[in-house]
Amino acid sequence: WNHEKLPFSVAMDINESKMPRKPAKKPHALPTIGPNFRLDGRRALVTGATRGLGLEIARALAQAGAQVFINGRKADAVKQQVQALNKAGLKVEGLAFDVTDAAATERAFAKIENGTGGIDILVNNVGVRDRRGLDALDTKDFNTLLQSDVIAAYGTCRLAAPGMRARKFGRIINVTSIIAELARPGDPAYISAKAGLAGLTRALAADLGPHGITVNAISPGFFATETNKPMIANPKIGPVYAARVPLGRWAEPQEIAGAAVFLASAAGSYVNGHILVVDGGVSATYGMV
Repeated sequence: WNHEKLPFSVAMDINESKMPRKPAKKPHALPTIGPNFRLDGRRALVTGATRGLGLEIARALAQAGAQVFINGRKADAVKQQVQALNKAGLKVEGLAFDVTDAAATERAFAKIENGTGGIDILVNNVGVRDRRGLDALDTKDFNTLLQSDVIAAYGTCRLAAPGMRARKFGRIINVTSIIAELARPGDPAYISAKAGLAGLTRALAADLGPHGITVNAISPGFFATETNKPMIANPKIGPVYAARVPLGRWAEPQEIAGAAVFLASAAGSYVNGHILVVDGGVSATYGMV
């Protein structure tokens, strides 16, 4: 029979079946994501890292391969955490100093620069809170909180930037809070400080971006840290806050880790000037915290 008299589509199928087929092209290899989250060879400083979110961030960066310096005001607390993290096989050293002490902070940065080659990743995590309203909180105490929560971060950024510029690489991560955007009554100093830190993040992202340095922030929601334990235990506060979160619970401190590693790593290389919210969805659904 003459297949040329068959319908065109069928004839084409038959003709093609007699032709040698070219071997199928191999699919392009998918990018390997895992290594992009590694921080091997990087040096990180995390302020306020002897407990809470700072400690979990420090732990996560070290687990990703970075050499981490943890900071705190109390030398004993710093030493205790360094020993615990070292026992877990992590590369961690301690630097006990008060970030509001400019001279002590400069000495710490000089020690890192001279000893290891400088900081690649800076996490400004220190955050002091003074829950007093306008009538109770005087100007002096308001200024004290700003010094620790935003002005000290500006100082560490200034100290870290020259080395980062020289190496054409840097990651600065500021820890703000969802309260910087949502606010609540009776907390003017902390809200102002965290909002200022968010603004500083965007400003420095513009200044330092051309030098290969990204500046971002993590904005945590309700985390079950040591500081928040009394609130969580209070039946009039803990369950109420949990109910405001679409996930229906307070966050565990270690749940901050992924955001920090992402922003510090090559995986986040094009993220700059961003406030990464880690709050279980509360800021997307409620207007007041």
